[in-house]
Amino acid sequence: MVAKYRIEDASVEPMVTLVANDNWMEFTARYVVDYKRRRTTKDRIFARLLDAVDATAGRVALASATFELVGAPPIDVRFPGPSPRAGA
Repeated sequence: MVAKYRIEDASVEPMVTLVANDNWMEFTARYVVDYKRRRTTKDRIFARLLDAVDATAGRVALASATFELVGAPPIDVRFPGPSPRAGA
């Protein structure tokens, strides 16, 4: 790839990196694939990942942050003076 596309001499081997965020771990996968096979390759990788998580019988789970707004105070908006459109 370095010679064909004149890119830097970087590793083109698949790799996974890990970043620890506030409440979870974020994994990033990098892999080189022909541009015509990007979507199908990504789909296959994700399907295999879900199968692997499922095979742990609950020892590993996917997580996400979910927030529910259960109540909000009423909002009263008032403008001083007459409405800008009042006579239009």
